[in-house]
Amino acid sequence: MSQAHDVSSANVDPSEVNKFNKLASEWWDDKGAFATLHQINPLRLNWIEENIKRGYQSADKQKTAAQGLVGKRVLDVGCGGGILAESMARRGADVTGIDLGEENLKAASLHAEQSELTDTLRYQHIAIEALAKTHKEAFDVVTCMEMLEHVPDPSAIVQACYELLAPGGVCVMSTINRNPKSYLFAIIGAEYVLRLLDRGTHDYVKFITPAELDKMSIDAGFARQDLIGLHYNPLTKRYWLAQNVDVNYMLAVYKPLSANS
Repeated sequence: MSQAHDVSSANVDPSEVNKFNKLASEWWDDKGAFATLHQINPLRLNWIEENIKRGYQSADKQKTAAQGLVGKRVLDVGCGGGILAESMARRGADVTGIDLGEENLKAASLHAEQSELTDTLRYQHIAIEALAKTHKEAFDVVTCMEMLEHVPDPSAIVQACYELLAPGGVCVMSTINRNPKSYLFAIIGAEYVLRLLDRGTHDYVKFITPAELDKMSIDAGFARQDLIGLHYNPLTKRYWLAQNVDVNYMLAVYKPLSANS
């Protein structure tokens, strides 16, 4: 079940929360409003686990890294209806999903119960900055996917991710680049032409360049690990990962074991 907390002073745009709350009943319809997330989830899940295996640091690095998500304490920030959170729990992680959309969390919690995953998967209605005050360095992995472009102050989210992550842990974030090509593909193409997303899902001025996200991460204390682009061919309806980060991209960073790492 989701746990309620005070989010009145959260770093949030209420219109963004309402936008996704209204679509809560469609989270687990793989042909509905979130069909794209279902389709890209295997790609992002595998990339997250690859970066854990490659970058996770500990006193017994070889063993714990090789386990990937197995046994890791994972926080999924802006979890929505739980598509990614559930998939990480299925791979053996102990997952906490947080979101400010109560209807989203109801849908996520119900599906977790139906999937018999509640022993290793839970949801909380709490702002990440509030969680960071009480759960410092409590997680081995933090994910923040398709969320940074929907908040007023993404740098504050990145900083809170750093504070919540244990030393040696990996953080993976995804968002949308800001340039004419991303406007054409992510808004005109995805929302108006192909109708992969509802119109108004994204606001171009909130898009974040890789350089901007990299700076937010370094300023927070993270070290760089990897950067990859997510691509889609509307003719073949195929998604894949490649080095070009002109539109959608994911960034993996890690929290050094010490300030000198």
